[in-house]
Amino acid sequence: MEGSLQIGTIFDIPVRLHWTFLLVIPLFAWIIGSQIEITAGLIAGAYGIDLVSDPSYMAYITMGYMPYILGTVVALGLFLGVFVHELAHSLVARAKGIKIRSITLLILGGVASMDEGIPDPRVELPMALAGPLTSLAIGIVCSVIGVVGIAFITDPPLAGLVFFVFGYLGLLNIILFVFNLLPAFPMDGGRVLRAWLATRMPLNRATKIAADFGKAFAVFFGIVGFFLFNPILIIIAFFIYIGANSESTMLRYNILLQDVTVADAMSAPVVTVPPDLPVQDAIEMMYSTHHLGFPVMEHNRLVGMVTLSDVHSVPEPDREALRVGDIMTKGPITLQPRSPLIEALQIMSAKNIGRVPIVEGEELVGIVTRTDILRVMELKEV
Repeated sequence: MEGSLQIGTIFDIPVRLHWTFLLVIPLFAWIIGSQIEITAGLIAGAYGIDLVSDPSYMAYITMGYMPYILGTVVALGLFLGVFVHELAHSLVARAKGIKIRSITLLILGGVASMDEGIPDPRVELPMALAGPLTSLAIGIVCSVIGVVGIAFITDPPLAGLVFFVFGYLGLLNIILFVFNLLPAFPMDGGRVLRAWLATRMPLNRATKIAADFGKAFAVFFGIVGFFLFNPILIIIAFFIYIGANSESTMLRYNILLQDVTVADAMSAPVVTVPPDLPVQDAIEMMYSTHHLGFPVMEHNRLVGMVTLSDVHSVPEPDREALRVGDIMTKGPITLQPRSPLIEALQIMSAKNIGRVPIVEGEELVGIVTRTDILRVMELKEV
């Protein structure tokens, strides 16, 4: 995911931190710290414990900068729980033979990036349940520690501090468990719904129903967020709606392009240009051939790609003095003719490019574009 920094690995899975994560921690710390007495009372009430009436239990919690320190601790603890939640998804998926690319922590939680392909309901069901059940387990353990702490720690300020931190994390993880099991695809509950439906109907129909549920929940969250002036709910609604659409679309692509190779869709022979071609001549070739990009060949070897985007990156007055080799993208991503066509589409989407050159050995044998892929999908739908 763009804007992410790898901070380590666990079980050979890269762990990344998105820049938005750095925004949400101080925000959560401030929200929790600025309302700590009210929050402590609500947490105690949820457990049936009277914490606020005895000021000694609140001594450490409300002392100096401690509210904001505790807010930071709780925020970090919540995201640690989210990370373990995503790790549970990843480990179950990997045990089922799915390749895990990374786990990324970002503003609204975490994302486990994996090469799932066409989902298998027998794999998706346990994989989707693993995360919420892990959150529930964390919630129960934290709640027990909080309740035991308030019951057996004889120092009231310390007992109140332990109860606040672990009681709060317990409730947050249990809420995370319940929220994730809502049948709002592509959340975990929506994936559970799709896996269950897919045992009773075709996968594409099951996905459409689950996605429609997801969109309905997104609209509901958006309306509630609007009337409650809650921007978090509105953001969640937006991501659920967009996620339901994109997941449904991606599955359609996977099904349509199943067993289709790059060789089935690529164009050949390929119009190429040399690196010493003036940029202005390359622009004229784009006009005459109606192609918006060309592989750049030097001594029968692919050395780059030049596209209309590369041309646009250069101010118009400078173009006359430049050659293709000055503006081309060097070391372009390539595929082999036997590569799955869906892989070409994934590369184009991830890298925001419109074409991928196809090579066999060191020989350029073709090129595949978004238009080529769309043409294959249209034919497959006939």
